[in-house]
Amino acid sequence: MASVRLQKFLADSGVASRRAAERLIAGGSVAVNGRTVTELGTKVDPDQDQVVVDGRTLRSRKKLYVAVNKPPGFLCSRTDPEERRIVGELLPPEWAQLYTVGRLDRDSEGLIFLTNDGDFCLKLTHPRYGVRKKYVAVVEGRLESSQIARFTEGVEHEGEILKAERVRLVDSNNSHSVVELELAQGKNREVRRLFEVLGHEVVQLRRVQIGPIKLGELRVGKWRVLTPAEVRSLLPKSVS
Repeated sequence: MASVRLQKFLADSGVASRRAAERLIAGGSVAVNGRTVTELGTKVDPDQDQVVVDGRTLRSRKKLYVAVNKPPGFLCSRTDPEERRIVGELLPPEWAQLYTVGRLDRDSEGLIFLTNDGDFCLKLTHPRYGVRKKYVAVVEGRLESSQIARFTEGVEHEGEILKAERVRLVDSNNSHSVVELELAQGKNREVRRLFEVLGHEVVQLRRVQIGPIKLGELRVGKWRVLTPAEVRSLLPKSVS
């Protein structure tokens, strides 16, 4: 097998995403053939070199891509010191090393992917690739189309510019409004923060689509494996 960058090997082995793997290397947690390595450009031969992370020897793994309909109340992390429920509990125990592609906050629900492929994770989450995610938000109070039209121009919140690629008012009455949004930036709690700018609280948030993959008939709390064709369709054409 040809040599690959150490951080890619770590990501392919299911240790962490590519960016998290880089932090492990820089922090001195990775050894190659008995020698601690902190240089990100280091290359390894997966068939010949021994790679150890925090005392555990790694092996290349078959790449997995799983879609989950996350229920509210689940965290998008591998562990939780407070022992709250995590999304990995919804999967078979032998897939415990899969990590989420991006995040949905604890109160949000809907489509999220889990994988052990660091390149796939990077290309779906890094803003430069611009993979769109579609959400349906239920918001307290009446909203007008003119109000949410600001989202496509960009609004400022806590020093950051937040922006929707597309926004549509689905329904609105005196108590609640339903809004559909498409985002490409992937910033933390971005949908909730957009509505906070307008002074409205999001009471329910569901992600219904990532790239061309829709939540569809996948029931809450259930999962399915993405097909090879679906995986290819998710990767930006210019960088796949």
